Amino acid sequence: MTKKDLLNYVASKKAGTAQPEAARPQPAPARQQEEEPAPQPVPSAPGGIVAKPADAPSLRSKYPSPDYEILQMSNVLQRMAQHMVNSVQTSPHVAAVHEVDMTEIVKHRASNEAEFERKEGFKLTYTPYIVDAVVKAIQKYPLINCSIEGDKIIKKNFINLGIAVASENGLIVPVIKHAEEKNFLGYARAVNDLAGRTRSKKLTPDDIQGGTFTISNYGVFGTLFGTPIINQPQVAILGTGAIKKRVAVVNEAIAIRSIAYFTLSFDHRVVDGALGGMFLEEVVQNLQKFDTSFKV
Repeated sequence: MTKKDLLNYVASKKAGTAQPEAARPQPAPARQQEEEPAPQPVPSAPGGIVAKPADAPSLRSKYPSPDYEILQMSNVLQRMAQHMVNSVQTSPHVAAVHEVDMTEIVKHRASNEAEFERKEGFKLTYTPYIVDAVVKAIQKYPLINCSIEGDKIIKKNFINLGIAVASENGLIVPVIKHAEEKNFLGYARAVNDLAGRTRSKKLTPDDIQGGTFTISNYGVFGTLFGTPIINQPQVAILGTGAIKKRVAVVNEAIAIRSIAYFTLSFDHRVVDGALGGMFLEEVVQNLQKFDTSFKV
């Protein structure tokens, strides 16, 4: 309301022609705009916020020194970054860590790797041992192998196991379809095939879709343990750390053992601490009780 409006109103009162209440001037539009909430970015997925493209000229003004270099994120990296943000904002992450005695697995691999490579044409890694342990654990605790849609839990009666593979374009997660139908040799062949096609950029769209559980082996880089981010819409991911020789107590005696740390990150909306702990313990026991008489 301006000074002129006020003077006109006083004059109309004196003349007996004041406007009725409903006809009084409304608050200025600027006032209305202040009270309305500011528009929000459109979510790209539940809990996610679309990242706005950075203005290159503004960034060059902000970082004019040659000490800085402005790099464009690749499409793959942008999608991966958004996926990670969405996951953290969607799922309440909880992480459980367990120590794993891999001594017998290390011995078994060492005694079989030469013959295995001669027959199969590729190296025997620790990944198929871990895959075997995970598949058996999922079969015992199938709720780990589910997703959430609204207020419904979608339990999968098949196991599509994602294996995170580092590539020059970032982390790719190809999927072993129907892992429950394969044996140890099938796991080894599938892992080698997917890893090779990831690095040679020969994966198909179907190869990276439909996963129900993921394994991230960051131990190949020497990392002891981490807290991996869940690969949506899954509800859990297993991170496997580097195998290191450590002093341990075995049968009341001091011994040198090959030890690794495994981390299970899980979605607390559906996987509570008890289920997460039991599943991780099952994976550990499957590895520590692996049948070392088995010839690959």
